[in-house]
Amino acid sequence: MISSKKLASSFLVLLCITGFSLPVQSQQTKVLPQLGKSPVKEVIAAMTLEEKASLVVGGGINIPPAMRKNKMFAQMVAQPGTLAGNTINPVPSTAGNTIAIPRLGIPCIVVNDGPAGLRMLGGFGDQKYECTAFPVGTLLASSWDKDLIFKTGQSYGNDVLEYGVDILLAPGMNIQRNPLCGRNFEYYSEDPLVSGKIAAAMVNGIQSQGVGTSIKHFAANNQETDRQSVNTIVSERALREIYLEGFRIAAHDAHPWTVMSSYNLLNGYYTSENHELLTSILRNDWGYKGLVMSDWGAGKDAVAQMKAGNDLLMPGPNQVNTIIQAVKDGKLNEKVLDRNVEDILNLVLKTPRFKNYKYSNKPNTVANAAMSRKAATEGMILLKNTNDALPLTKHIKSVALFGNTSYQAYLGGSGSGYVAVAYSVNLIDGLKNAGYVIDEPLKEKYKNYMTENAPKGGDMIANMMGGKKRAPEMPIADSIAEKMAEKYDIGIFTIGRNSGETEDRKVDNDFNLSNVEKSTLNTICTAFHAKGKKVVVVLNIGGVIETASWRNSPDAILLAWQPGMEAGNAITDLLTGKVNPSGKLAITFPMSYTDVPSAKNFPGVEVKNDSTIKRKVVYEEGIYVGYRYYNTFGVKTAYEFGYGSSYTKFTYSNLKLSATTFKGKITVTVNVKNVGKVDGKEVVQLYLSAPKGPLDKPLEELKGFAKTALLKPGESQTLTFSLNAKDLASFNTKASAWIADAGKYEVKIGASSEDIKLAKPFSLASTITVAKVHKALAPQVGIVELKK
Repeated sequence: MISSKKLASSFLVLLCITGFSLPVQSQQTKVLPQLGKSPVKEVIAAMTLEEKASLVVGGGINIPPAMRKNKMFAQMVAQPGTLAGNTINPVPSTAGNTIAIPRLGIPCIVVNDGPAGLRMLGGFGDQKYECTAFPVGTLLASSWDKDLIFKTGQSYGNDVLEYGVDILLAPGMNIQRNPLCGRNFEYYSEDPLVSGKIAAAMVNGIQSQGVGTSIKHFAANNQETDRQSVNTIVSERALREIYLEGFRIAAHDAHPWTVMSSYNLLNGYYTSENHELLTSILRNDWGYKGLVMSDWGAGKDAVAQMKAGNDLLMPGPNQVNTIIQAVKDGKLNEKVLDRNVEDILNLVLKTPRFKNYKYSNKPNTVANAAMSRKAATEGMILLKNTNDALPLTKHIKSVALFGNTSYQAYLGGSGSGYVAVAYSVNLIDGLKNAGYVIDEPLKEKYKNYMTENAPKGGDMIANMMGGKKRAPEMPIADSIAEKMAEKYDIGIFTIGRNSGETEDRKVDNDFNLSNVEKSTLNTICTAFHAKGKKVVVVLNIGGVIETASWRNSPDAILLAWQPGMEAGNAITDLLTGKVNPSGKLAITFPMSYTDVPSAKNFPGVEVKNDSTIKRKVVYEEGIYVGYRYYNTFGVKTAYEFGYGSSYTKFTYSNLKLSATTFKGKITVTVNVKNVGKVDGKEVVQLYLSAPKGPLDKPLEELKGFAKTALLKPGESQTLTFSLNAKDLASFNTKASAWIADAGKYEVKIGASSEDIKLAKPFSLASTITVAKVHKALAPQVGIVELKK
């Protein structure tokens, strides 16, 4: 006989999964309000204090027993007998869930990572999930194609919906302030316009499938070193113009269902406890209407988080009693708690689980993989192509394939951005699929070397989430290179890099090539060039590396980034010319790490004798991040922001402005023509130079971008851009306002930030205060910022 306890438990699980519940009657036969049938405020009024406190705290995470030995994870496990303990997450291996309250018709909802595909903790194995690994964020942004990103988001949303997830914990959209940040692969760009517009396209695509997103990590979370205890000290202007602007654009253009607050402190306060950030700016200045959730285990003061407007504390559930006691002691007004509960319930009402969607566990895996491959080809970048080394000509039938990563690709980064996939395509597979002959003994040599030299052990959690360390690059002897050059038509050397959560990159042997990589490249180039044959370098990397010291050696360099599960096929599509490269850099490649404007202060300095703050980092470069710095201060780059080559050529002509004096709006048009011999696409960038005024300003700033259609040789397209008052404005800290200064502005149309093709001026007759905002997030200490 089944016990009543088991029946009750089964009933709860059923309610959580279906979102359906039966009305519960009191002794007076009064029918309780039900979510979706009764006003939300009536449902809240019927909730107990324990239910409210439990709802604003996540339901914990379901992790293997071995992981519970970790102190941080142990406190995230729900205890039996609690509301969290009685709520069973219906989708194993996800990042978390909220609690269910069946008597009021409130189901739990399920949330899960990550930025490049669903990260099921169990991976492909026991659960048989076949999640699509899409290209990483940096690659997607390099496409500069909002329509493509929207379609990629649709495919991604299909995975999310059909695997029973309600909220995707993505996209990540922090600014790539420094190339050593371990999670840069998740993020889009050094520029807030690119970050905001690409994120908005992704959010709109995913949410078109009826599931939610969470743009993250809000805000100024630009490093992994001491991420939970670092105090980011940054000026109000730099915050508004660089680090918050992308979030503002995404919130305005896409209305993400949720925003995730970050781990770090910002000017002295945890972001998840910061009322000025989460309420004054996000909700009041920007008008955001959705929910705010914390990052997993972020912040220290649950009551402060509630007051700040951080509605949902994830993953829970250990803060419940603290919140209950704070209400009883008068330290937390229950009306504040009710407001947060209301935001959560309004979110629940949108979800597939509340709508009782019957998810299939069978997303459209074939179509989604095809979309991943297409997106990958659109964001790869041809950095160098001497004497038309690429595409591979018809007489090239065989390839000598060098580099560990040629045989074991990096599909994406590690941590919450890792995706365990059903299959992956390495470069050797892609080349074979295209009919090229590969040296099998060399393949076996690499395979044996990587197995024998793979580091043993390692952190269990990191290993589970794609962070397992690999063997260092295999050295290549002169004799092997010479043998391959004698036998094969061309040499390809893949250089790989990976990084991820909790750890930033290093300069030596990471940003810079290792000595073995340098010598291997030199050995290969010497042998093949001696035979009159060419060498191509493929960069299978998640973030920027140094290229200036070695880029003259190979004949071509293809920046493939981390392209997702179809990596090898996508790379081969570009090598063969099946797809013409059209990606352009959304992040600058400097000549050396010391040229990076934040190099002197990243990742900050340790703080002694402070129980909360272990590290502080001062953003002394201010607004001069990326190309804003390099262009303004005349610092030479290896490959500039916006750069990317093609197998064809384009001309720009007929730049027109709708007016020479700004009166609310100016329309800009320009013609782009393919004057080469093959079909191709071009990314066109609009930069704006502002007049000299009371504020220090960059030489130019990106204000618009567009990608042409696939143009045939001789075909033209007219692109149209619009400039509004906000595009002219800078943030004036003293006035707490966005102000456009009177004077002469110049529109610059470029193929990159340094390759300006056309320019025309217009004027603004008088200074405009575009928007007045709350005085917020002032640093507690003075900052000596970089200025022209």
